[in-house]
Amino acid sequence: MATRQYEGIKFQEFGSSRVLDALTVEEALQININNEPFTVSMRTPGEDIALARGILHAEDVINDENFQPEIVVEQKSDKGIITIVNANIPEDKMGKGYTNSRSLLSVSSCGICGKTSLEDLIFDTSQIDENRTIDVDLIHELFERMLLNQRNFKKSGGTHAATAFNINGELLCTMEDIGRHNAVDKVVGKLINDGALTQAKILTVSGRISYEIVVKCFKAKIPILAAVSAPSSLAVDYAKELGITLFAFSRNNRTTCYSHPERITINFHNKNEAS
Repeated sequence: MATRQYEGIKFQEFGSSRVLDALTVEEALQININNEPFTVSMRTPGEDIALARGILHAEDVINDENFQPEIVVEQKSDKGIITIVNANIPEDKMGKGYTNSRSLLSVSSCGICGKTSLEDLIFDTSQIDENRTIDVDLIHELFERMLLNQRNFKKSGGTHAATAFNINGELLCTMEDIGRHNAVDKVVGKLINDGALTQAKILTVSGRISYEIVVKCFKAKIPILAAVSAPSSLAVDYAKELGITLFAFSRNNRTTCYSHPERITINFHNKNEAS
């Protein structure tokens, strides 16, 4: 189950229409070692045993690459997606990645990856309360403004960006980083340090949208999130749940809204009503 169908409203230059898009599935997988929680990884379901073995190798949890541990499925969701696997590893096969209690949190800040248990993922899910609206055409202008401030990207082509705007589309802060979620963290941190976080109502990001960026946006209480590329299934699910208006595929004068379209106004000269 690599994709899942989601309904959205696609806005183009002269109108809008309802679409049914196939989005990549994003789900959490908990990896236990000897029946004790070790870490949680976000992934697209499929080949989960191979994924678990690869993580255990990359993190030096198993000190012998020729050793094949017994990795068994412990739990599945009601949709048949694996949620927990357990690896049985004898003590003499344990590598430094496990014995020195090295946490995967040290190499990831996605908001889920590196947690030790699915129970650690529970947080306040009260929705963002914001009734003000924006014109859908503003989205395209915001990405143009973000691009003007992507100085490192223009030099290297190797950085992502995140930009915060107020409800009127005035730029508050642009940050770049090789990691998408790091760019978002930098923006939020800068706004906090400047005492301007409450002014931020729109966040634009380069690249795709997965769960962690939606959650970062929610924790910053930013009601509108727009991305250049695709969202994951979990990003849309959480945007709906948390009250975030989520735009994706925002390029070439097009964008698709997957959640909370009540914050959108449409001023097409020759518009077609979404139906």
